[in-house]
Amino acid sequence: MSPNPSGNAAADLLTLGRRIRHFRTRRGLTLDDLGERVGLAASQLSLIENGKREPKLSVLQELTAALGVELNDLLSTEAPNPRAALEIELDRLQRSALYSELTLPQVKPSKGIPDDALRALVGLHRELQRHANEAIATPEEARRANTELREWMRERDNHLPEIEELAESRVLRAGHSTGALTHRTVSVMAEQLGFDLIYVNDLPHSARSVTDLENGRIYLPPASIPGGHGLRSMALQAMAHRLLGHQRPTSYAEFLRQRLEINYFAAAALMPQTAAVSFLQQAKRDRNLAVEDFRDAFGVTHEAAALRLTNLATARLDMRLHFLRVSEDGAISKAYENDALPLPVDVTGAVEGQIVCRKWSARNAFARTNRTTELYQYTDTPAGTFWCATQTGTTEAGEFSISVGVPWGEAKWFRGRETTTRAVSTCPDPTCCRRPPSVLADKWREQAWPSARLHTHILSPLPSGTFPGVDDSEVYDFLERHAAG
Repeated sequence: MSPNPSGNAAADLLTLGRRIRHFRTRRGLTLDDLGERVGLAASQLSLIENGKREPKLSVLQELTAALGVELNDLLSTEAPNPRAALEIELDRLQRSALYSELTLPQVKPSKGIPDDALRALVGLHRELQRHANEAIATPEEARRANTELREWMRERDNHLPEIEELAESRVLRAGHSTGALTHRTVSVMAEQLGFDLIYVNDLPHSARSVTDLENGRIYLPPASIPGGHGLRSMALQAMAHRLLGHQRPTSYAEFLRQRLEINYFAAAALMPQTAAVSFLQQAKRDRNLAVEDFRDAFGVTHEAAALRLTNLATARLDMRLHFLRVSEDGAISKAYENDALPLPVDVTGAVEGQIVCRKWSARNAFARTNRTTELYQYTDTPAGTFWCATQTGTTEAGEFSISVGVPWGEAKWFRGRETTTRAVSTCPDPTCCRRPPSVLADKWREQAWPSARLHTHILSPLPSGTFPGVDDSEVYDFLERHAAG
């Protein structure tokens, strides 16, 4: 989420110190001169200017009077000049754990070091950080980071109250009260943050949106991209970066956390908590809970409604549940559970890419001829009996299924609980659906030679860049073209 607090504090103190030095030298005062005016020794002032001591409020007030500036001038978070900005960034980079591991001495940016030398040192540090990020952004690291994030969210029942409140307040401020959030309301929300939404045909292929902070623009594609990511959601995600105070991610784990937070904000804005909970509570009282009704009431995709249900079901409806998005080959692409559903996992604890049991409704749904309605199914597992509602969909990448399910005792609140469709799964026991019956194995063992499909992404590291998966040069070229226009 946010950067290390101690690192921020050190950077803020150094910025304050550099601003004091800037105003002191602008008035032609030495350390002794200023110290005499505020009642401090020159050595103490030097520690403050170098960010090594935090001045008391009374000292700050004395300094503002002696320097002829306002308190806000000293407390501004902006470096007073380009030279100071380089010094502050070099100090921050030299405090990082990455540099500390090298056991090299720190370079003190004295007056004798030219600006070009400072720029070179900062540039080397940035490149060192980029290479470190590139090295850790491997599939294995990404899977571990994603697993940790999923467990972190499970501990919170997939509910983030602060983002819920922020999203609802921004929606209300834009004048929206009931029904589906309109594109116009999303535009108003952007305008209130100082941004215009611009729809372009030449958005960089590696970016879903690009935010131009200098000119106050958020660039979006002209139409929805495959997979159900609508323009409203993408615009809200771009705004969320600013509202949540995100900085450039320094690790893949931080990148994933930011992605989770902006997705959560967008969902909470499209389906505000107060209205969404009211709708779901009424449906529960009627024993008629259904993802498709929730979807239609707020004008979102089936997947978005299903995921939003996981945010609210436990925290606000006192109900545990699970969510699955499964591709046509049975592999999990997204999953969440806090109801003890026995999800398949690899040695890192990751579920992404793991194959779900062929008996589960998430896979049985693909075999149905009529897929216009959800498939309702009870499944007996070693962890108990679960009820699921599954809907299928199609993208350019192939078919997928979306499942939302609950333990048997919670099925009474859902539409489709009367289904007679039932299956028995004994996974992870390999005899359930992974190991063929001995009769078939004996018949075909020496007579079959299947050619396996290789997923090329398992052999490659994740794309590098300032933001994982984004081509920085392409994004910057794009901004240059549009800023000029």
